[in-house]
Amino acid sequence: MDRRNFIRISSIGTATGIIAPTPVLACADTMAGGVYYTKDAPGRWSKKVKGHWPNLEISRKDKQTDIRVVTLHEMLGYEHYIIKHMVLDKNFRFIAEQLFDPIKNKKPVSEFSLGDYSGRVHVLSVCNTHDSWLNLVDI
Repeated sequence: MDRRNFIRISSIGTATGIIAPTPVLACADTMAGGVYYTKDAPGRWSKKVKGHWPNLEISRKDKQTDIRVVTLHEMLGYEHYIIKHMVLDKNFRFIAEQLFDPIKNKKPVSEFSLGDYSGRVHVLSVCNTHDSWLNLVDI
């Protein structure tokens, strides 16, 4: 899907989400391999899974949950790099993000503190060349 179609479809999706949010969230699984990619639905990037899919490490101490996100991707300057990691809640609402500077950051690794949040967490790793990759975990 080219970026113009993505923007057009995103606009339609946003408008639909305001009017009828439940059906939009229900179709999230069908977007894998098109709008974003997963390990099981890599779409046109089937040979790029290992370097783009965000690996998640969860740690808990008391009532505190932390997530460490590691993407096994080289940071090749501004030519090819991971732009950011983003964390979304179970309803795809923004929780946090970590932006990367490919000159300063040698590896795309980020850590997020979720406090006492429980439920599904969606984590995106965004590449400037190979789009967005999604992993999820239930906390």
